[in-house]
Amino acid sequence: MEGDSVTLKTNVTELHGDDDITWKYGAEKSLIVKISNEKQIFSTYDDVPDERFRDRLKVDHQTGSLTITNITTQHAGVYEQQRRGARLSSKTFSVSVYPRLSVPVITSNSSQCSSSSSSSSSSSYCSLVCSVVNVSHVTLSWYKGNSSLSSISVSDLSISLSLPLEVESQDKNSYSCVINNPISNQTQHLDIISQLCHTCAGLISAAVAAAGSLLIIAGFGIFCICWKCRKTGQEGKYNLLIFIN
Repeated sequence: MEGDSVTLKTNVTELHGDDDITWKYGAEKSLIVKISNEKQIFSTYDDVPDERFRDRLKVDHQTGSLTITNITTQHAGVYEQQRRGARLSSKTFSVSVYPRLSVPVITSNSSQCSSSSSSSSSSSYCSLVCSVVNVSHVTLSWYKGNSSLSSISVSDLSISLSLPLEVESQDKNSYSCVINNPISNQTQHLDIISQLCHTCAGLISAAVAAAGSLLIIAGFGIFCICWKCRKTGQEGKYNLLIFIN
C-alpha cells in the first residue's frame, strides 16, 4: 500500500566476511545498493533512476536486506539481489504498489424516479449511484445484505468509476457498496433506503401540487371572464391559453 515500508529480505541471517551484495531495480537493472561486507562499505544510489528513491532506501548491515520507506506506485517493479562470496546466489522480487482506497459515495439520481403499478400492487423506484474517483486496479460492487448484486472492474490508472442500482423507495433491506483491490477494501453502508430516495416522492408531490395550483388559477380566470361578460352585457369570444410546465 502507498505510504508503507517494504522490506526485501536476503537468504542469510548474517553476512560473512567476503560477502558482496548488490541490489538492482527495473528492466534496466539500475544499481541502487552495493554492499562490501569485508570493507564495511554500504552504499545506496538513491539518485538513480530519476531520483525516485531519494531518502527512501535503508540497508540492514547484518543481513543485507533492503527496506524501501514511504513507498509509492513509482517504486513498483522488479528488484534483483545478487550475492557474491563463498556462494553465488541471486533473488528476484516483483513489487506491486496500490493506492490507498477512499470510501465510496452513494447518491440518489432524483431524475431517474419511476413507478410501477398493477391491479394488486403499486411501487415507486429510485436510482442509486455508487461512485469513487481517482482509482485503478479496483472492483466496485453493490451488495444486498451479504449477496452480491452487481460489480464493475477497472485496471486503468486514475479514473472515476460509477455503478448504478435501482431499488424500491420503501425497501427495508440493507445495501452496501464495496471497493476493493488485491490487498484492501472500503465499504459504504446504506441501511435505510428512504434516507436517499425520499426525494423521488417529494418530486412527485411537488409536481401534483404545482399542477393543482395552476388549475385553480385557470378556473378563477375563467370565472372572472364570465362574470365580466355578464356585467357589461357584451358578448364576445375569449380564447384562453394555459401553459403548464
